[in-house]
Amino acid sequence: MGSSWLKKQSFVIGPKPPLSWLILCLISLLALIAVLSSSSSSSLNTAVGSSPRTTTAESLIYTSYRRIKEQAAVGYLELRTLSSGGGGARQKEVGLCGKERENFVPCHNVSANLVAGFKEGEEFDRHCEVYKGTEKCLVRPPKDYKAPLQWPSGRDVIWSGNVKITKDQFLSSGSMTKRLMLLEENQIAFHAEDGMIFNSVKDYTRQLAEMIGLGSDTELPQAGIRNILDINCGFGSFGAHLLSLKIMAVCIAAYEATGSQVQLSLERGLPAMIGNFISRQLPYPSLSYDMVHCAQCGIMWVEKNGMFLIEVDRVLKPGGYFVLTSPTSRPQGSSREKKRIMANPMEGLTQQLCWTLLAQQDETFIWQKTADIDCYASRKQRTIQVCKGDDTQSYYRPLLPCISGTSSKRWIAIQNRSSESELRVQPEEFYEDFQYWRSAVNNYWSLLTPLIFSDHPKRPGDEDPLPPYNMIRNVMDMSANFGGLNAALLEEKKSVWVMNVVPARASNALPLILDRGFAGVMHDWCEPFPTYPRTYDMLHAYGLISHLSSERCSMVDLFLEMDRILRPEGWVILSDTMGAIEMARMFATQVRWDARIVDLQNGSDQRLLVCQKPFVKK
Repeated sequence: MGSSWLKKQSFVIGPKPPLSWLILCLISLLALIAVLSSSSSSSLNTAVGSSPRTTTAESLIYTSYRRIKEQAAVGYLELRTLSSGGGGARQKEVGLCGKERENFVPCHNVSANLVAGFKEGEEFDRHCEVYKGTEKCLVRPPKDYKAPLQWPSGRDVIWSGNVKITKDQFLSSGSMTKRLMLLEENQIAFHAEDGMIFNSVKDYTRQLAEMIGLGSDTELPQAGIRNILDINCGFGSFGAHLLSLKIMAVCIAAYEATGSQVQLSLERGLPAMIGNFISRQLPYPSLSYDMVHCAQCGIMWVEKNGMFLIEVDRVLKPGGYFVLTSPTSRPQGSSREKKRIMANPMEGLTQQLCWTLLAQQDETFIWQKTADIDCYASRKQRTIQVCKGDDTQSYYRPLLPCISGTSSKRWIAIQNRSSESELRVQPEEFYEDFQYWRSAVNNYWSLLTPLIFSDHPKRPGDEDPLPPYNMIRNVMDMSANFGGLNAALLEEKKSVWVMNVVPARASNALPLILDRGFAGVMHDWCEPFPTYPRTYDMLHAYGLISHLSSERCSMVDLFLEMDRILRPEGWVILSDTMGAIEMARMFATQVRWDARIVDLQNGSDQRLLVCQKPFVKK
């Protein structure tokens, strides 16, 4: 499959030569590389947290040397395979997993967690320590898997064979689900334009805007609302409508064996990830979101002395909103009695958190978090204390029983926010980073567009695709730095969204990314990412291989994880030093990707590795 542009370099080789001859060749090649390397300063120590920088052009002689060195190194890797008895040009490929792992999500094995002693809901939490030591194999797609429809058609219609929800599960899932979805043969259709649910969602968001004091939901960004955390989002219809208003709504939901919420949202091309806070904090710093939304999310907020509500307060920005809609608990009686009954269970907690009940309409309540930092000292009761210090490095820490973020320099009301207040880095460094990614995005799309055209002709029933719309919607930047790739894609009006991942041991710019209104999360790439298989169309990483080469991470596990979360026919772009890219190419071969090293011809040591995951047929 694929274009010849991506085919691996091959050599014409006759009968297998004697091992002594191969060893002699290896020694000669290594000596050549060592001599040539004495004049170079290539390094594997590219810092993920630093801004990418262009370098001055080198002489033609130096550029030619680079090309010779790269060819010699690649030849060495090929010969090393032959000398080890491989008998061919490819590294030994990783085997395929069995059918039982088609929807495998590491660290979320409920039965294993129960055996390990986790209970009272913690068995649904993320436990990577239980996962270690499992078989290394490639998670393959289900038998009926099909390439998703191009955006925006794929937002409203998905293939039922691509997700782990059966027809029987769908039919038994309740009236709300039946209103949201319609199963038609091998498709699940979400009625977004002419059905009752579209009007309902639009009316609902307009109602929320009016309760806040706005005239329309189109005014939500003007009120400082640019990113929303949607807890247990159902199938993403609320978030889908918000994206049309240029508001980033990220769905989080606990792991489900049926994969019904996060998996379906991502299949529709909507931001989502597995997450809950039964016992641990979410992997976001304090003061991350302008609004936290819960519509029938099933969480008992007053349990555990309000620990869940305290976690909401931690990630909520000053002046931000908490929306709770719960029709199933709607009380009977007069409006005054309804308000009193509904407010009582949470009244004491919200007062301790310095929240104000801004509005209540039928079953929907909206609280606003204080922007006045002096409120905590003036409380009549102080059963919930203020935390000491800041928690910008929060990564699945135990839930805290105290109020966070009050000592942060980011304590700025969302209504008073300005572009200058978002930077908190040197402006020169920030804008240099953006200029770099503006140029890089143009280069990436120049590389991918002809390949998408040639490798993926018009599918039956589709109009002529406009690359990259037909292939790329969900993008993950695995080492996002300031979110420059995300910003450049938005400027180019690409129909994509980006999950900006900040490596746990890299320089932490996640607060800046979230303050820009982007989707972002902290993650340790020594562990699996909290998502279902086949949920991203493109993975991108700048400097990540160099960064992880000195860590405890297994490169094999990293590439297996990348393959797990990448859709068939999806793309990987790795940007790194030449040595790191050569190493990455070897692992890409092991996981069966078609790969090509690209020399940017700018005189630097930087290389691109552009890969495509094949569609493995049954």
